[in-house]
Amino acid sequence: MAASELYTKSARVWIPDAEEVWKSAELSKDYKNGDVSLQLMLEDGTNLEHKLDPKTKNLPYLRNPDILVGENDLTALSYLHEPAVLHNLKVRFVDSKLIYTYCGIVLVAINPYETLPIYGTDIINAYSGQNMGDMDPHIFAVAEEAYKQMARDERNQSIIVSGESGAGKTVSAKYAMRYFATVSGSASEANVEEKVLASNPIMEAIGNAKTTRNDNSSRFGKYIEIGFDNRYRIIGANMRTYLLEKSRVVFQADEERNYHIFYQLCASAHLPEFKNLKLSSANDFVYTRQGRSPVIDGVDDTKELCTTRHAFTLLGINETYQMGLFQVLAAILHLGNVEIKDRDSDSSVIPPNNRHLTAFCDLVGVSYQDMTQWLCHRKLKTATETYVKTLPRLQATNARDALSKHIYAKLFNWIVEHVNKALITNVKQHSFIGVLDIYGFETFEINSFEQFCINYANEKLQQQFNMHVFKLEQEEYMKEQIPWTLIDFYDNQPCINLIEAKMGILDLLDEECKMPKGSDDSWAQKLYNTHLKTCSLFEKPRMSNRAFIIQHFADKVEYQCDGFLEKNKDTVNEEQINVLKASKFDLLVELFQDEEKATSPTGQVPGTGGRTRLSVKPDKSRDKSSKEHKKTVGCQFRNSLQMLMETLNATTPHYVRCIKPNDFKLAFTFDPKRAVQQLRACGVLETIRISAAGFPSRWTYQEFFSRYRVLMKQKDVLPDKKLTCRNVLEKLVQDQDKYQFGKTKIFFRAGQVAYLEKLRADKLRAACIRIQKTIRCWLARKKYLRKRSAAITIQRFTRGYQARCLAKFMRRTQAATIIQKYRRMYVEKKRYRQKQAAALVMQTILRAYMARQKYQALLREHKAVIIQRHIRGWLARCWYKRCLVSIVYLQCCIRRMRARRELKKLKIEARSVEHFKKLNKGMENKIMQLQRKIDEQTKDNRLINEKLSGMETSFTAESERLRGELNRLKGVEEEAKSKTNQVTSLLEELERLKKELSTTQQEKKTIEDWAQTYRNEMEKMVSELKDQNGTLKKDKDDLNRMIQEQSQEMTEKMTRAIAQETQQLETDLNEERSRYQNLLTEHLRLEEKYDDLKEEMASSNISKPGHRRTDSTHSSNESEYTYNSEYAELEEGSRAAEDVTRGIDTSLTLKLQKRLTELEQEKQSLRNELENKEEQFQRARARDDAEFKKARGAELEYESLKRQELESENKKLKHDLAEMRQSLLGDKATGAGAPGSPAYKVLLEQLNASCEELDVRKEEVLILRSQLVSQKEAMAHKETMTEPSIYAQDVSKLKDADELKSACIGLKDTNRLLEQQLQSQRRSYDSEVESLRGELQNVKEENNRQQQLLAQNLQLPPEARIEASLQHEITRLTNENLDLMEQLEKQDRTIRKLKKQLKVYSKRIGEMGAGQTEGQTSPGQMVDEPIHPVNIPRREKDFQGMLEYKREDEPKLVKNLILELKPRGVAVNLIPGLPSYILFMCLRHADYVNDDQKVRTLLTSTINSIKKILKKRGDDFETVSFWLANTCRFLHCLKQYSGDEAFMKHNTPRQNEHCLSNFDLAEYRQVISDLAIQIYQQLIKCMENILQPMIVSGMLEHETIQGVSGVKPTGLRKRTSSIADEGTYTLDSILRQLSAFHSTMCQHGTDQELIKQVVKQQFYIIGAVTLNNLLLRKDMCSWSKGMQIRYNVSQLEEWLRDKSLMTCGAKETLEPLIQAAQLLQVKKKTDEDAEAICSMCQALTTAQIVKVLNLYTPVNEFEERVSVAFIRTIQTRLRDRCASPQLLMDTKMIYPVTFPFNPSSLALETIQIPSSLNLGFLTRV
Repeated sequence: MAASELYTKSARVWIPDAEEVWKSAELSKDYKNGDVSLQLMLEDGTNLEHKLDPKTKNLPYLRNPDILVGENDLTALSYLHEPAVLHNLKVRFVDSKLIYTYCGIVLVAINPYETLPIYGTDIINAYSGQNMGDMDPHIFAVAEEAYKQMARDERNQSIIVSGESGAGKTVSAKYAMRYFATVSGSASEANVEEKVLASNPIMEAIGNAKTTRNDNSSRFGKYIEIGFDNRYRIIGANMRTYLLEKSRVVFQADEERNYHIFYQLCASAHLPEFKNLKLSSANDFVYTRQGRSPVIDGVDDTKELCTTRHAFTLLGINETYQMGLFQVLAAILHLGNVEIKDRDSDSSVIPPNNRHLTAFCDLVGVSYQDMTQWLCHRKLKTATETYVKTLPRLQATNARDALSKHIYAKLFNWIVEHVNKALITNVKQHSFIGVLDIYGFETFEINSFEQFCINYANEKLQQQFNMHVFKLEQEEYMKEQIPWTLIDFYDNQPCINLIEAKMGILDLLDEECKMPKGSDDSWAQKLYNTHLKTCSLFEKPRMSNRAFIIQHFADKVEYQCDGFLEKNKDTVNEEQINVLKASKFDLLVELFQDEEKATSPTGQVPGTGGRTRLSVKPDKSRDKSSKEHKKTVGCQFRNSLQMLMETLNATTPHYVRCIKPNDFKLAFTFDPKRAVQQLRACGVLETIRISAAGFPSRWTYQEFFSRYRVLMKQKDVLPDKKLTCRNVLEKLVQDQDKYQFGKTKIFFRAGQVAYLEKLRADKLRAACIRIQKTIRCWLARKKYLRKRSAAITIQRFTRGYQARCLAKFMRRTQAATIIQKYRRMYVEKKRYRQKQAAALVMQTILRAYMARQKYQALLREHKAVIIQRHIRGWLARCWYKRCLVSIVYLQCCIRRMRARRELKKLKIEARSVEHFKKLNKGMENKIMQLQRKIDEQTKDNRLINEKLSGMETSFTAESERLRGELNRLKGVEEEAKSKTNQVTSLLEELERLKKELSTTQQEKKTIEDWAQTYRNEMEKMVSELKDQNGTLKKDKDDLNRMIQEQSQEMTEKMTRAIAQETQQLETDLNEERSRYQNLLTEHLRLEEKYDDLKEEMASSNISKPGHRRTDSTHSSNESEYTYNSEYAELEEGSRAAEDVTRGIDTSLTLKLQKRLTELEQEKQSLRNELENKEEQFQRARARDDAEFKKARGAELEYESLKRQELESENKKLKHDLAEMRQSLLGDKATGAGAPGSPAYKVLLEQLNASCEELDVRKEEVLILRSQLVSQKEAMAHKETMTEPSIYAQDVSKLKDADELKSACIGLKDTNRLLEQQLQSQRRSYDSEVESLRGELQNVKEENNRQQQLLAQNLQLPPEARIEASLQHEITRLTNENLDLMEQLEKQDRTIRKLKKQLKVYSKRIGEMGAGQTEGQTSPGQMVDEPIHPVNIPRREKDFQGMLEYKREDEPKLVKNLILELKPRGVAVNLIPGLPSYILFMCLRHADYVNDDQKVRTLLTSTINSIKKILKKRGDDFETVSFWLANTCRFLHCLKQYSGDEAFMKHNTPRQNEHCLSNFDLAEYRQVISDLAIQIYQQLIKCMENILQPMIVSGMLEHETIQGVSGVKPTGLRKRTSSIADEGTYTLDSILRQLSAFHSTMCQHGTDQELIKQVVKQQFYIIGAVTLNNLLLRKDMCSWSKGMQIRYNVSQLEEWLRDKSLMTCGAKETLEPLIQAAQLLQVKKKTDEDAEAICSMCQALTTAQIVKVLNLYTPVNEFEERVSVAFIRTIQTRLRDRCASPQLLMDTKMIYPVTFPFNPSSLALETIQIPSSLNLGFLTRV
């Protein structure tokens, strides 16, 4: 593509700038080939002319499109160059507050100098299991990638963290190790991951210090290998350290500190255990006050020491060793305060009794005189003699400092060694992940030996990095079959050769150190002579002869030669070391042991690499004074570096480059100059350069098609996407070198994606212009139409006004006209009426005359018509009669002719034979009809007789009534005669009353007068009282109104208070419930851990000889321990698990021994149980054999059925007898026993019922005997007898006379047998009738006797009457008891007799059935169906809803009903909750028989078995759902039938009879409720594991609305495609899975309320996971993605509506996600928008709102970014909101579950147990 096409007007470019490094500008004029300058306009509006380089003619760098700015991966940028990288990092860091960015395979981490909430456990869980490109850049993503590749590729991994001091290397390495510890866990109970993390505070205390750039700078490099087993769990770690900065022990620059441990000790000097260290403030010691900054803001050194000591303890370094370490450190501080003074120019002296030297000697246990001697003197050895030389003060001070540094280095090595010992494990290491925390490239004003070694290490690491990047690029091209061309990249091997090759810098330095008079000057001259002319990378400064310059990969560095030799030798006075070796302090002696004894546990180089052996003793086999063979520091460092490179090359590296944004530790402040320096030094720009040299932009064909579909025409779109993309690219980009087609991707050169984006933006811009044009046209036309409508309206109103004025004028004119009209009309009307009256008179006379004439004419005409009518009627009747006679005659002739013809036919038919047959057949039919009529008449006669008897009865009753009425009337007549005599006396009394009446009337008159006066007075008083009452009523109304208002106010206040209190109580209840359920979860976890320990112990015991465990379907605890003992075991298990986690070996051993004893006891009990089981098995086997030889199960069932029927009949007879007695006793009338009395009716009803029952029994006997006869005939004749109807049909088919004869004989035998049966039935019926008549007679006699006794009792006094009645009642009850006993004995005899008959019949039927073959079965039976003796419907009314089982069958019950039950078959074929009903029916029987042991063992076995099956198949949703439903149903049954009134409200009377009667199982209800909670939580976890992989793909990544969101360019780490491929989860996948969950729970009979809670939890998980991923993915925060999310949420709501679950609260759990989607779509510009956002996003926290706004990324150029000012406005408005600072939602949170009581309407007695459950050993009771 030509430059003229890109460098056009408005194109944006980058130009160099002295302050900002790069500055953005815009072309104000098109560039043409040959122009020497560009016309630019800066962002501030300044015009600038940019001169081009006349030699290179290089144009300035182009800027990327705005939509590519802020990308997660720098390689996604179309233009890959330094300004683009710098600008992208700045935008992400400053604007979006994102500190991590990918650059290909490198993670760039910028130190924010602020604590960010992005490292919590929730973030770790969010990144766990995710692909590296699917989430926003993070150190956790790199750690997850390393962990995943280790498990997938079976290859060790390394994470290389580099950067300069203060860039955050240590923190990044720490978070990576924390991620491994959290995700993987440990393989043992020793908590190795905690120990690995605990090593960090120790190494920070002894190896980190404050510098001017960093408050916690690591002054050493370290490589930590974290070991994993074959299950990829942490088993241990090993640490290697490099180049400890020992000089910091004795010297610190301004604003810097010594190592943290010194200040921690000084800050804790007041503690009692540190008194003997004789420490004080840090300002009192020379080694801690030189930097004049002893305190770090925000750091408490005392607390930090406590953390360090705790870490020491966790790593196994006890208190004694800790105090020893602190003694050595305190001794170093005291040694630094030892003052050495000049004695003369060549010697020095220490003043006597120096308190600091005394303290040093006391602490390290050495002689004061020896230390004084060898601090100021030195022993020199020659070949012949040894002599002591004094040291001047400066050399003595240097020797003292060297000793301090050496002691500290030895102490550092010792601590590293012991940390490694604590982190090592005996488990075989399968793989490891190494974390390298090493210094970055350094250049200062004065660079010495330390910087030289650091930069040398970075050269080696950069070479390894370049080779790895180059290798990855090559592999990518080869995999895609792209033509490979060599990419030129910087190779720093010449620089490495300059340093480490033969005659290199290190080699010359070691050689100079061996020279007796070697010096830094002579070494510098050797360097100049060797490399100045031969190596272009080596230079000499112009103004110095004691320095040299090396061209490193990052920059030129000038090193000062002063001190190189001394630091490389690192010599210490050997006599001082000997004094320390002679110390009485054991720890100090241990520090200076030989190298062989002080090596690291792995046998490798000790922890600090080259710097750990700075004062290494020579080999003992040689002279101690020989120093020629010591390894120099440079040599050791080179060896350790070589070992590190070998390790890294054997692993897969992952790179983290830490950048320090500024030198002033300001939060989120970006200094471009410092950033560019570090980017160049750490190799990030080299990665960019290598990528830009090839094809940096890579798209899959599907992504390219989705993004640039707008550039294609409809005819260009082909079914083959690959061919489509090829054709389009050839048209869009003419230069084919700018792109390459791979197998799955398209590769673009740098800048091509920007060109395509420009074309796409132009196309979309043109489309937008067209849309805007159309919309503006529509708006203009709409405006015109509004104006036109307004003008028309104005015209209409104006014309209306004019029309109204005209109408008013016209109305007035018309009114005047009307007035004139009516006046004229009146005059004319008056004249007209006069004329009319005259005319009317004349007309009246004339019309009267005419009317009379007309009347006469009409009268004459009417009379004539009457005469005509009569004549015409007579004529018509005559004609009709004649016609009728003729018709009748004609019909008679025709009928006579037809009758004669029919008579001829009948005569002919009468002579034929068929006629007789038909006649006979008709006669037979008539005979049969007559027979039926006779039968019907017989029935009618019987009915008439019954009616007659009824009428006779009623007549008798009526005659009795009339007789009684007659007697009553006779009595009335006698009374009337007696009352006649009283009339005379009544007349006399009447006269006397008349006189009294006259007197009373006078008195009445007087009283009426007085009453009238009184009434008037009272009326007056009442009127006054009414007035007063009205006043009082008014006052009362006012008071009532006031009281009502006050009561209403009080009610509202109380309502509000109660509502608030209720809400608070509900909140507290939910919190308490959640806390309780969390405790249950923790208890379950400890219980599982205890079970695991038990299994491990069992497996270890099984391996011992002679120990065998019997295979059992249930735990031994079920039979050995009760409920309380089992919970004691669980508590003991939890305590054991806690002890194990503490890692205390002694307590663990004791508990294991105790458990071993228990297991031995368990073993013995199992043996005993096995023997018992074997005995029971033998007995059961013998019993089964005997029963097998006897009758089958059907006969036993028939026998039990008959027994139940006899018992029910017995109960019924007793009930009838009692009812009869009550009716007889209740009627006290004399005629109670008469035919119409109630007692007689009751007795008659019972007699009828007995007759009906007798008929039923007869039918059953007939059926039984007919079956027996048919079977007998079948055996005799080998023929199958069929039904009579079938036999009648078969008779016509018999052709053989023998067959007909045999059939006839069989039929006769059957008839004879039936006649015998009928006779016997008749005899039994007669006998029963006679017995009933006898009983009736007895009842009559009893009734008479009762009446007599009653009459006698009525004559007795009350006391005697009561006593007599009691005596009589006692006698009666005694007689009844005797009668009942006799009846009972008789029934028992009858039952025994029937049993014997039943056995005989069963044996006969069995013998007959055994002799039959398959071909001899009757047509009414199946071939394989057994022949039952009788087919009588079972009567379930006596089944009590209980199931009985034997104690030894309990394991079988648990096994068949719980352990081996398949939920799928039960859910489909059986009623929901059947296992729970069966268990409860078994429990009812145990309660019924009052067997507490059976109840306890059944419940314990059930609970343990459910736990066992859930532990075994806990990841199967159907199993967990099935047992959740059954556990809840079992819990509801325990409540429903507990007998508590609160649970019995909805029971039927029959269900109330089934309540438990002996045991209160409230405690077990709580246990089962806890079990249900555990199952519910297991269900949620199982469901979460199924939904988790679907949520992000279905809710975020998949485009449900295709084409709404475009695919943005991605970098090296591709994101998951939003295009739905095969196997990709979509929203439909989630909805189908939710429907599957719902249907499964409904099939299992789960309570509806519980289903609602499960669905609410499901939607919470979906919303939380989706929102968390949205907050961690910048590419998902766009307007189009917000639309996708809202559409997906609407689909979820639609699913809720379809399932009628809108009220379950699930929708509310999605509110945070809905608000986040709305936040992505609303305007984000003005203050009004900010206010709307704050009011809208109530469910989101402030951190979440700000995070979404920071992550908001435009997908197209037409969208705008959110400004920083707007985000600050949002933060200001949300400052007062009390919200959690947590960024992510807790996906592990489970709502507290409740189990509302849901009684069952299913009656227990109606439940049938299918044979598929194999529960035949259960007996229905």
